[in-house]
Amino acid sequence: MGFLRRLLGGVTQPGDEESGTPPADPATVEAEERARELELARYDQERLDDLVRRQQRFATYSWTPPAQGGERRADDSESGGAPG
Repeated sequence: MGFLRRLLGGVTQPGDEESGTPPADPATVEAEERARELELARYDQERLDDLVRRQQRFATYSWTPPAQGGERRADDSESGGAPG
């Protein structure tokens, strides 16, 4: 919890000063976080095979069929009023 408090600039607890660790520099924390994210991205690349990576890369370009039908439902009346 002390890590999150230091990261977010929150109030420290009385026990935090006794731990002997100096307060974290925001630039250092950000650099460590960036390094961790890079490590996780590399792990994901090693874990996935080429086919899965291509599928993820081009997923936004995939074709989807047009929507069938329209706004009307089968139980709607032609006049648009409530069934009665």
